[in-house]
Amino acid sequence: MITNIEDLRVLAEQRVPRMFYDYADSGSWTESTYRANVDDFGDLKFRQRVAINMENRSLKTVMAGQEVAMPVAIAPCGMTGMQRADGEILAAQAAEKFGIPFTLSTMSIASIEDVAANVSKPFWFQLYVMKDRDFVNNLIDRAKAAKCSALVLTLDLQILGQRHKDLKNGLSAPPKLTIPNILNMMTKPGWCMGMLGTQRRTFGNIVGHVKGVENMSSLSSWTAQQFDPALSWDDVQWIKERWGGKLILKGIMDPEDAQLAVRSGADALIVSNHGGRQLDGALSSIAALPAVIDAVGDGIEVHMDGGIRSGQDVLRAVALGARGVYIGRPVLYGLGAMGGAGVTKCLEMIHKELDVTMALCGQTDIRKVDRKILLG
Repeated sequence: MITNIEDLRVLAEQRVPRMFYDYADSGSWTESTYRANVDDFGDLKFRQRVAINMENRSLKTVMAGQEVAMPVAIAPCGMTGMQRADGEILAAQAAEKFGIPFTLSTMSIASIEDVAANVSKPFWFQLYVMKDRDFVNNLIDRAKAAKCSALVLTLDLQILGQRHKDLKNGLSAPPKLTIPNILNMMTKPGWCMGMLGTQRRTFGNIVGHVKGVENMSSLSSWTAQQFDPALSWDDVQWIKERWGGKLILKGIMDPEDAQLAVRSGADALIVSNHGGRQLDGALSSIAALPAVIDAVGDGIEVHMDGGIRSGQDVLRAVALGARGVYIGRPVLYGLGAMGGAGVTKCLEMIHKELDVTMALCGQTDIRKVDRKILLG
């Protein structure tokens, strides 16, 4: 029986090839920040309240101008379609049905156009800034054409953090057919059958959209040199002008950077350390959140991601001032375990945990939750 996110993780580990499971469930270097993202939530204790009318509860709120069923969005995750065939489409459909935003990664397997053709409501698109500015401009235009309702600009991947498991596994999409990889995939027949049934097995937003990138060899060469270490706040300005819609800045961990985000005119920022996959030894996202909130005041809407594994974690983040959170790994676990049904199960569990915990803290409206529900 699946009763929590950990149950989905265990099942996903059994059903997804090692290189792709490890890609989802790992951090950089020693993984200390990756672990802290989860562990630090446990330091935040709730105040239990009693004899308060808990009827007519509501988790509905607004994130970046969009009404949501709960203060949760699906985070952009690269290679989601390698956890389960057509994974981005399945996750987007589950999010749409549940009433929360889905964010498609630049490094997705299904393309912007693939997802747009399989959902009926706008989704969000996450942008990486590459040295090839024509490609970046084209991506923005494609997101506009797909009627994406927000652009999530990731700022913390100018240089790739060293992720030991990915290096050891020889991570690639599609997987390299080495003897260890073949032997491992032979133990995952359901995953293999799904992949045989889809044409989406490489980076759909890149292949066919960049001159000279038509296969895995040319793709690997292109991506290795494309993440732009010269990314600056000036780039944020031209992207904001080119996009013209809701702009969310992802990867803010420092109060000074948060103030720069306010000055940029963005609509929201995400307190995020890239799931502990970039700077190992950095603060957890939940530990960094209060200082960012204090630094920006009402100047910008603040979201966060990293370490969310339950509805209780969502409530803790909201209590500290986040207007919403993003979940990545729980969705990937759901996909790997049960496909689209696993994503729905993930969202249902988080919603239930959030609702019950909010009630036991004496609150009935998520929009009125603040630090008073926490001890200390």
